[in-house]
Amino acid sequence: MTCEYWASSSVNKTIPIKVVSATEDHAIRFHQVHLEDMGRVRTRKICSIDDEVVPQEEIGKGYELTKDELVPVTDEELDEMPLPTAKAIEIVAFVDADSINPIRISDSYYLAIDGQIAAKPYTLLRKALERSDKVAVAKFAWHNRERLGLLRVRDDAIVLHAMRWPDEIRSPDSLKPKDVDLDDEEIERAVQLTDTMALDDISGFRDEYRDALEELIEAKAEGTELPEPAEGEERETGKVVDLMAALNASVKAARESRGEHGDQDATVHTMQPRKKTPAKKKAATARKTTTKTAAGKRTARKTTTKKTAAGKKRSAS
Repeated sequence: MTCEYWASSSVNKTIPIKVVSATEDHAIRFHQVHLEDMGRVRTRKICSIDDEVVPQEEIGKGYELTKDELVPVTDEELDEMPLPTAKAIEIVAFVDADSINPIRISDSYYLAIDGQIAAKPYTLLRKALERSDKVAVAKFAWHNRERLGLLRVRDDAIVLHAMRWPDEIRSPDSLKPKDVDLDDEEIERAVQLTDTMALDDISGFRDEYRDALEELIEAKAEGTELPEPAEGEERETGKVVDLMAALNASVKAARESRGEHGDQDATVHTMQPRKKTPAKKKAATARKTTTKTAAGKRTARKTTTKKTAAGKKRSAS
């Protein structure tokens, strides 16, 4: 693959590159098994018309026009489609990094030079990105799709972030909560919490669930006792969490971890619930009365039904 961009001399620059995944998936995966004999349970591809197993070489692609009509599309037809970015990453613009919505960023890849001849243009592009404080927007093909990408520099390497197209991002307007009453003191306490929990480096965080899962699998494989939860790890469920108390505890713990003492500033203002208005109380009482009446009717119907059924049984006997 190549990376193409226009240099200041108005000459098209082409950099031979290799695309290398920038991330690793360390998730622990399980197979489906038959619990009686631990045999693997496999997925079989069955034709919906003749109920026969279909071999891989007979499986193709089809686009559903309607529920009963499919249009077949072959791999050859897809390969012959005009796609300018089929073998290249084409830089189309340079923009400020802050202008990119983080939600649009997807998987990440390192771009490595493919041969020593690419060293100079690769370094030139990297230096230009560093000095301009901008990121490059690019187009490239991936799995028979044209994708939008973002090029930026991390640790002296050019990183390609796959991006979603603008029309693939949903609007959050319908998710916004209704207006609530907040005073400056409440907002200031929330800001105080962010300050006390601030960190300069988050590289020390680990996937504790995966670590515990590895210990569990190792113990079961060796036939030893299963690891017990560490003290304080068991959590009670079914209780309503007091958010303000949790914030107070977080602020206090953060201060103590930094050697700070004293609770005078480690208190989050508690919001007092508003009392119900008489109208609301009336509505609530009416709802309860209606519910009780409906429940009484249902009970009466059940009793009548049971008595009728019992009468029929006695008559039959």
